Amino acid sequence: MAQKHDTRPTACLALADGTIFYGKGFGATGITQAELCFNTAMTGYQEIMTDPSYAGQVVTFTFPHVGNVGVNPEDDETAEPVASGMVVKWDPTEPSNWRSVETLADWLASRGRIAIGGVDTRRLTRAIRQQGAPHVAMQHDPEGNFDIEALVAKARDFAGLEGMDLAKDVTCAQSYRWDEMRWAWPEGYTRQTAPKHKVVAVDFGAKRNILRCLASAGCDVTVLPATATAEEVLAHGPDGVFLSNGPGDPAATGEYAVPMIKGVLDAGLPVFGICLGHQMLALALGAKTVKMNHGHHGANHPVKEHETGKVEITSMNHGFAVDSQTLPEGVVETHVSLFDGSNCGIRMADRPVFSVQHHPEASPGPQDSFYLFERFAASMAEREKA
Repeated sequence: MAQKHDTRPTACLALADGTIFYGKGFGATGITQAELCFNTAMTGYQEIMTDPSYAGQVVTFTFPHVGNVGVNPEDDETAEPVASGMVVKWDPTEPSNWRSVETLADWLASRGRIAIGGVDTRRLTRAIRQQGAPHVAMQHDPEGNFDIEALVAKARDFAGLEGMDLAKDVTCAQSYRWDEMRWAWPEGYTRQTAPKHKVVAVDFGAKRNILRCLASAGCDVTVLPATATAEEVLAHGPDGVFLSNGPGDPAATGEYAVPMIKGVLDAGLPVFGICLGHQMLALALGAKTVKMNHGHHGANHPVKEHETGKVEITSMNHGFAVDSQTLPEGVVETHVSLFDGSNCGIRMADRPVFSVQHHPEASPGPQDSFYLFERFAASMAEREKA
């Protein structure tokens, strides 16, 4: 007699509009509430899940082969996963990669993150694009018992990311030094031995690979918490200040970060910002930020640099953007998205202060924009000569 298989779904994703997706759960069990976004990267699911910029979000992966290379400690962008959960098309297979030390399912389960497989991610992605990033509730129950009304209610109860300061939840608890450089074959990660520039990196949710890129560009990096004041930053005597990526609404985090940035600008130091750091630098200079319909999340985003005409393929992860129409006099738009024309970079016309919306450190993604770290280092070298 043929064996019968239980085909009941073990996970459920409920959107605030009442749309329901069923699938097979893996990772941790339980319920989570979040904003739903989609990421188009073909690699790097582990780096994406550990990117602090994804706090408060469940990530839908449009690429179907998720989990196929397993996970390993070297690819973590922070100590633990930060994204609330993940949605994939196909159930993860057994990993096939010499660097793998653990399966994706076991890694998620041990770290309390819920995932659902077997979902029509193309349909889900279209829904996100059409209606904007929805609020969702996701449940993994091995017994397949779901209270749909309660799940939809939880999705509707999610407060959303507008007005939410999440940087304080993902920043470091205290300052620390960083000297690890970018991964390179065959040595892997190596330590910096001859730094040239002293940099304070303000951690709004910094990815490790950003800090590695700073170290590889010759920076002696001291990382400070997001709530650091201008006085605390300047007390370290930096040659330059870096403003990191991070999650949440820049206007909310800017309540305490903008005064710090203004104090650093008054000191005349070179400044470089990425992602949330870019948005808050813009706020400090007098511009405004806006919530995007579904944001930019992926590793294939074309960005044009106005001054050179060069097009870079970049990694992106942001749900808010700088409104280029509000840039004040003396602030120049340097980069723009070729997908939708949104702002992707600014600089001050009269001093070495600049920032970009995209992620020049990649991880995952192309490395077209690494030159920005070298540009930051060069700006500090020029200031020292002057």
